[in-house]
Formats: sequence, structure tokens, C-alpha cells
Amino acid sequence: MSPKITNPFIISGPIPEPYFCDRIKETQTLISHIQNGRNVLLLSQRRVGKTGLINHCFAQPEIENDNYTFFIDILGTRDLRDFTYAVGREIFEKLKPAGRKMLDQFLTTVRSISNELGYDAVTGLPKFTLSLGALRNPSYTLSEIFDYLNQADKHCIIAIDEFQQIANYPEKNIEALLRTHIQHCANANFIFAGSERHILNEMFHLTSRPFYASTTEMNLLELTVDSYREFSQNLFREFGKDITTEAIHQLYDMFEGNTYCMQKTMNELFAMSKNGSESTFSEVCTAISCILSENERSYRNRLSLLAPKPKELLLAIAQEGKAERITSGAFVKRHQLTSASSVQSAIKQLMSGDWITYEGDETGNKRYFITDRFFSFYLREKFGGESLFM
Repeated sequence: MSPKITNPFIISGPIPEPYFCDRIKETQTLISHIQNGRNVLLLSQRRVGKTGLINHCFAQPEIENDNYTFFIDILGTRDLRDFTYAVGREIFEKLKPAGRKMLDQFLTTVRSISNELGYDAVTGLPKFTLSLGALRNPSYTLSEIFDYLNQADKHCIIAIDEFQQIANYPEKNIEALLRTHIQHCANANFIFAGSERHILNEMFHLTSRPFYASTTEMNLLELTVDSYREFSQNLFREFGKDITTEAIHQLYDMFEGNTYCMQKTMNELFAMSKNGSESTFSEVCTAISCILSENERSYRNRLSLLAPKPKELLLAIAQEGKAERITSGAFVKRHQLTSASSVQSAIKQLMSGDWITYEGDETGNKRYFITDRFFSFYLREKFGGESLFM
């Protein structure tokens, strides 16, 4: 029995079909790529909806019934050992409901860690007791995992989220190693999802890189304002509430269509609103203020991790919203930064820590902005003296 939905603006976990916003065309496109055996490079800005789209496609009967589907987020991984652990754990956990036959086959094939996996002697239930320390030869274990994928009794679809993370691994041959395994795995297809476009473009489009010309590229754009307005108003009205069109349009403009931020705000707003009420932009602003207040301690802790010069640049970018030509003399002078060279060094630190990202135009000009839009609002209010809601 499905749990009762009390807030239809779901911000974590699987999203039931009635509460999934639009993405009809994107769903059809991704399913077509999967069904036609294509590996896919799925690109978008952070929190525009890659994870939701992938899981939505995996839940469709034409995919779920004929395939094993695995979703692996590697953002927090640091090396090949972490990567192998994440892949092994996801496959083991996903095979539990598939029955003992397939789990036994996994244990038989992945022999290098079979002593750490298996069944509880008392309950008979599958157990995963593998620790990172038990992965003595991650390259060999990964090879065994790919052997299993090739022998599975269903086709396997493996989505690897934040795939650009492998570029930070200390192992120098990781791209070539994975590409070789994938080339020889006829029983699986892969979705490589990521938000760091500049890294992934080099990885998949430079002729010198192992993944060159190995995928079909799919760019996930922001939802249109009309689709999100219709979705939001319908859900409010379904639950005996309402929200003005103007409020949704202003919310959309504030976050430039960022799906997670809009959904998080709507979740807070819906929880605050009463039956029979109509929410306006004033209530939207209150909801955002509540979110910022709830996260203030976390934001302060994050800032404490930064050295002075990267922090100064972060605040300068937050103040401008989207900052261009940030190594120019004008930008340095405007924000009282030390020098262009110190800004260049700070950019690298902020980019590597995913504090900031950028978008480019056809001329190659880069516009830098803070990855977490709520965090950007917090910095502008606390350190820029700017009220977001005037």
C-alpha cells in the first residue's frame, strides 16, 4: 500500500507519476535511447532534474520489466576503490528483490569479495558487510563486476550520476579502464549524468580521451514556466489550496527555472498554507526566508572552510548573481580583491570544491555563479546588504 501523500511537492526519494512534473518529451527520448542500446551522456546544470528523470524512466514498465536498473551517485567518491565499492553495493542491494538465483550468481562471479557478502546465518537474508578496506584490488573486483553484468539474465542499465567525479581520481588510467570494460560489456548500457559541463565536454569530445564519440548526448534544460505553473496550480487545487500565477512566475524568475529550488520552495509554501487559502508572492518570499533560516548554521559552517581569498571571490560573485570577466581589473577593483592572479587561483579552488560553476556563450565568455542558489541568496542578504524580496 502506497503511503498517503500529505505534501505533493516531493523533494526526496522516488516521485510517483502524478507528482512528476512534465518531462514527457525527455522521458520518451531517454527511454528510446535505452531501448535502442545507446550509451547516453546526460548533461544539465545541478539540480535541474537529472536524477528525477532517470529514476522516472527506470520506473516505466517498458524499462522496469525487461531490465535490471542501477543508479549510482559517485559525487562523494575519491578514487577507484570508492567507485568500485559504490557500484558493488548498488548491484547487491538492487538484486535482493530479484531472488536468490541472481544474487548467488553475483556472489559466484565476484569472488574477490564474496567472503564479505552473502546471507545471514540466522535470518537467511542477504547481507552486505563489505568495507572499503576489504577491497584489496579494486581494479580486479571491478572487472569481476563487469563479468557479472555481462552474464545477467536481463539486460542491465547503469546510470552513473556526477560522472565528472572520476576526473578527480588519483588513478591516471581510470577513463581508459572504464571505457575498456564498457566496450566489452554487451549486456549493459550506460547513462553518464553530470553537471560539470566543462569537464564532461573534454572527457567525451576530445579525440585524445577514451570516451570520445562513445555516447549520444542529451541536454536537460529547465522546465518551462508554463509547465511548472500548470503543475503547481493543479497540485495546490487538488489539495484544496491555490497559488497565483504571478507568484509562480516570480518564483521561476528568481531561480531561473532551477527545478530543485522551485520544488523546495513549493514544498515549504504548501506546508505553510492553509486549506482554502491563496498563496501570493509575499508567501513565497516567506517560504524562502524560512529555508534560509533553517540552513544558516550549515551555510556558516561551509564558509568557515574557505580561505580568505576564495571567500572574498565567492562573496563578489554572490553579489553580482552572475559574474563576467572576473579576472578583469574592473571586477577586481569593484570588489576590492587583491589581484587578477589571486582571483585566478581562487577560481580553481572554488570550482574544484563545486562552490561555483559557469555558463558560456557562443563567444566563449563565461558567467560564473554559485552552484547552490539558496546559498547564493543567503550570501547576498547577509554580506551584501541586499534584500531579495524588495
